[in-house]
Amino acid sequence: MAHAIEPYKAGVFDLPHKLTVETHGHTALITINQPPANNWDHDSLIGLRQVLEHLNRDDGVYALVISGHGEKFFSAGIDPKLFANGDRVYAWEIAQRLGKAFEALRDFRGISIAAINGFALGAGLECALACDVRIAERQVQLGFPEAAHGLMPCAGGIRLLPQLVGIGWAKRMLLCGERIDAETAVRIGLIEQQVDPGESRRHALLMAGRIARQSPMATQAIKLLLNANARENPGPAEREAFVALFDTEDAREGINAFLEQREPNWRNL
Repeated sequence: MAHAIEPYKAGVFDLPHKLTVETHGHTALITINQPPANNWDHDSLIGLRQVLEHLNRDDGVYALVISGHGEKFFSAGIDPKLFANGDRVYAWEIAQRLGKAFEALRDFRGISIAAINGFALGAGLECALACDVRIAERQVQLGFPEAAHGLMPCAGGIRLLPQLVGIGWAKRMLLCGERIDAETAVRIGLIEQQVDPGESRRHALLMAGRIARQSPMATQAIKLLLNANARENPGPAEREAFVALFDTEDAREGINAFLEQREPNWRNL
């Protein structure tokens, strides 16, 4: 069961050990707080949707910043251990939770900024892609390791990545498992700003402060039009494909090989 979230008072409310939310003026700061790798799980995905529902009802919040706790990880995505038992029903539920949580983030009424303070992998990178703007620290690594585990992204990455970087780089990252650094990410359009280590949150809050000087109604109207122009939403088909792939022997082999720290033995079954 997910932990209940109370409306924030005096600027702070918590989903214990999962998400922390603070308000800074007209900006909400969401911190993924699940050490060591800030993985998403059932509770934190439900919690993110609940937080966004609160923020969408708060006319005093114009922007949100999302970042990871600590210095090493923004988010490493979903922990493969959650899929090790081969439970297809659970895989479907997690895929649904991922898709709906990050769709809610994309549809946030205000402007969203990902302050990428460390590794952003798999669903962690999909979370950043769901934001309107991405700021990354110089040392970060970005990538989609799912295919190496016999899986695939299921929360918007396959659609959103090529929109930002083009089909060639999308194939390099999604099909070849290529990780990129912040400098490359800026060059290909995956992130909009590179900053020094430890500075992503500060720069994101500064940008959010500039957003607060814009008309909230104007920015909302512009964002709706921009998103409408780009929205061809294959979310259900993407999640169905994820679960169909999850139900293969190769998916089980990929997950177990990762957990056992060995090379997978693919059988195309």
